Amino acid sequence: MKWSEPTPARPPASAVPKALRAATHPPAMLARSDCGKMKNKYSNDYLILGDHKFSSRLILGTGKYSDSRTMLSAIKASGAGLVTVALRRINIKLPDDDLLAPLLKFKDLTIMPNTSGARDAREAVKAAHIARELCGSKFIKLEIHPNPQHLMPDPIETYEAAKILAAEGFFVMPYMPADPVLAKRLEDAGCVSVMPLGSAIGSGHGLSTNEMLKLIIRESRVPVIVDAGLRAPSEAAAAMEMGCSAVLVNSAIAVARDPTDMAGAFAQAVAAGRSARLAGIMPQSDFARPTSPLTSFLREQ
Repeated sequence: MKWSEPTPARPPASAVPKALRAATHPPAMLARSDCGKMKNKYSNDYLILGDHKFSSRLILGTGKYSDSRTMLSAIKASGAGLVTVALRRINIKLPDDDLLAPLLKFKDLTIMPNTSGARDAREAVKAAHIARELCGSKFIKLEIHPNPQHLMPDPIETYEAAKILAAEGFFVMPYMPADPVLAKRLEDAGCVSVMPLGSAIGSGHGLSTNEMLKLIIRESRVPVIVDAGLRAPSEAAAAMEMGCSAVLVNSAIAVARDPTDMAGAFAQAVAAGRSARLAGIMPQSDFARPTSPLTSFLREQ
């Protein structure tokens, strides 16, 4: 026979101080419908880029997926309204290729071509012009990384290309080092957002540029979108809690064991991080602070 501790007798309600009864017998939980209302409190919190507004703050890349079906499933699960496609992956001779054509069938999905592979401003501007002819999109993710070993963005060439493309009416979203000075220059050049890296492309090192990102967010008047390096949904939530306007994720979803489920996880993390930021995260303290005021209710008779 298994021995167990006897259950202690509960004192009668009259013997329990009123303050303690209130603390240990909270009101009933919110009804399911009430929880839904709370969940939708920030439903009109749109990400504004140029003349577009997006309900999702998760942007997806389209590279590294095992096949188009998996990619499309992940995009659907993510709820993303904006995806980026490398121009070099679009087959000009086959407009109904297996990448662009399925994406164009998505309702309310905006395609943002990117200039990945461009080595300088001249190549990036040329790629942007071709992309606009193919997709009809005013969005362009400006990427210039001349060294294939580390894929770090070239700040000088990026700035030069951004000035040209913004003046031509593109909605320029530049991939950039986490440099607060460069971020302001790109903002002044007319970019609709800045996209500093969290860490190196595809590295999975997360928010290693954390302190610089905080400076960029504090000074920026345009959306700050973390691009590159995120590995886990928790890092996306942390970026949103920090004050980023959105995150762009590719590798962490595309190479996951289940990209569709991972896309859904990132969507939840981004939404939770954004809600936490808007709700107001408690300040940190160097000292312990009591969670309940000191009272004398235990001495009540």
